[in-house]
Amino acid sequence: MEDQPDPPNRGPVPKSVANLPHQVREELTRRLRRNKGAFREEDVQVVERPLLKRAVSASALGNCMEWFDFGVYSYLAATIGKVFFPGASPAAQVISSFATFAAAFVVRPLGGLVFGPLGDRIGRQKVLATTMIMMAVGTFAIGLIPSYGTIGIAAPVLLLLARMVQGFSTGGEYGGATTFVAEYSPDRRRGFLSSWLDFGTFTGYALGSALVTVLNLLLSDTEMLSWGWRIPFLIAGPLGVIGLYMRLKLEESPAFQQQLDEHEKSLAQESTGDELRTIVKDHWRPLLICMGLVLLYNVTNYMVTGFLPTYQTETLNRSSGSADVLVLIGMVWIVLLITFLGRLSDRVGRRPLYGVSAAAMIVLAVPSFLLIKADGTWPPIFGVLILSTLLACFAAPSAATLPALFPTAVRYAAMGIGFNFAVAIFGGTTPLVTEALISLTGDDLMPAYYLMLAGVIGLVTVRFLPESSQVPLNGSQPMVGSQEEQQELISTSTDLYQVEGQYSGVR
Repeated sequence: MEDQPDPPNRGPVPKSVANLPHQVREELTRRLRRNKGAFREEDVQVVERPLLKRAVSASALGNCMEWFDFGVYSYLAATIGKVFFPGASPAAQVISSFATFAAAFVVRPLGGLVFGPLGDRIGRQKVLATTMIMMAVGTFAIGLIPSYGTIGIAAPVLLLLARMVQGFSTGGEYGGATTFVAEYSPDRRRGFLSSWLDFGTFTGYALGSALVTVLNLLLSDTEMLSWGWRIPFLIAGPLGVIGLYMRLKLEESPAFQQQLDEHEKSLAQESTGDELRTIVKDHWRPLLICMGLVLLYNVTNYMVTGFLPTYQTETLNRSSGSADVLVLIGMVWIVLLITFLGRLSDRVGRRPLYGVSAAAMIVLAVPSFLLIKADGTWPPIFGVLILSTLLACFAAPSAATLPALFPTAVRYAAMGIGFNFAVAIFGGTTPLVTEALISLTGDDLMPAYYLMLAGVIGLVTVRFLPESSQVPLNGSQPMVGSQEEQQELISTSTDLYQVEGQYSGVR
C-alpha cells in the first residue's frame, strides 16, 4: 500500500472564521466557491438606516391596523352575534359570529394567490399600499352596516361581504410585509427587526381590545348594542389613511430591486400561472415547512386572541370586563417580550426557539387551561401568561424565518400560498372549531387538546426546518447595516476563502 502524501500545512483558523455560526459558514463558503474569490464591496449590500427604519415602521403599522380590527371583532363577537343574528340562541349567536369571522379566512388564500405573484412582478411596496387601503375600507364599512333589526337578512350578508374584503386584502398583507421587512433587514439582525412586525400585530390587538374594554366599562349593554360597538370599526378609516401615506413613501426593497436589475426581462415574461406551478413543483418542501410553522403559530394565536375572550364569558360564565382585562394582560405581556425573543433568535437560532416552545406547548397546554378555569385572580392570570409567552416564542421568529425559506423571485407568492392556506384551514377556524367541539363533547379542556395537537405538528416541522439565523436570504446579497460591517464581512470572507482553500487541497 502506497504512502499517502502529507496534508498541506494548515495554519490556525482565524478568529473571524472560527466565530462564524455553522449555518453562516456553510452558506458563505458556498457563495465564495461560486464567486471563485472573496467578497468585494459590490457583493455586500449596505442598508441605509433611515430607509430601514421607515420600512420596519410602515410594515408594522399595517399589521397593527389589521390586528386592531381583529382584536375589536374578537372582543365584540358576542355583541356582533346579537346585532346581526338576534333570532338565534346565545350559543348559536356566538357560533354564527365566529363563522362570519372564519369566512374571511376562506378568501385569504385567494388574496394570496392574487397579490403574491403580483408582488413578485410589480414590487412589494405597490401591493402593500393596495392591501392597506382595502383593509381600511373593509373595516370602516363594518361600522356603517345597519343592524338586522333595521334591514333584516341584508345585515349579516353585508357583514360577510365586508369581512371577505378584509380577508382578501389580508391575503396579501402579512406575507408581503414579512417579505418586505426581511429583504430590508441586515442578516445579523433579521430576527430582531422582523419581530417588530409582530410587535405591531399584538400592539394593534391590545389597542383594539383596550378600546372595547373601555367602551364596555363606560357604556351600558343597551348603548353598546345600539351604537357603541361601531366606534372601534369607524376608527379604522383614519388609521388607514395614515398607513397608506407611510407606505406610499417607501422605496422598494434592495433584494427585489437587485432581482429586477438582473432578471427583469425573464420575470416579465413569466405568467402568474407559471410562477405558481414553479412554486408547487420546485419548492414543495419549504412550502410544507412554512405551513407547519404557520399552523403552530396561528392555532395558538387565534386560540388566545380570538377564542379566549368568548371562552371565558360563554363557557366559564365570567363577566366580559374580567375576560377582556385578562386577555389584554396577555397581549401586553407579548408586546413586552416579542422583540427580546426576536433578538434571542438571532443569537441562539430559530430552530431551538421553535422546538423548545413547541415541546413546552405539549406539556403546558392542559395546566394552562386548568389555571384559566380556576377561581380567584392570580391562577387565570398565570394561565394566560403561560400561553402568551409560548405565543410570543412562535411569533417572534416567524417574520424572519418564513421568508428565508424561499428565493427572492418567488418569495412573495410562496408566502402568499403557504401562509394563507395554513391560516385559512387551521388558524382562522380555531375559534369556530373549538367552540363546536366544546358544544359537542361538553369538555371545556378541548382548547388545550387542540393546542397539544398543534404542538406535536410544530415539533415535527422543526425537525425539517433549515437554520436561517444570520444567513443571507436565498437569492439576495449579504446584507449589513453599516460600512464598518461591510468591511468586516469582506475581511472575514477573505479569511474564509483562504481557510477553505487549504482544506480543499486535501485529497
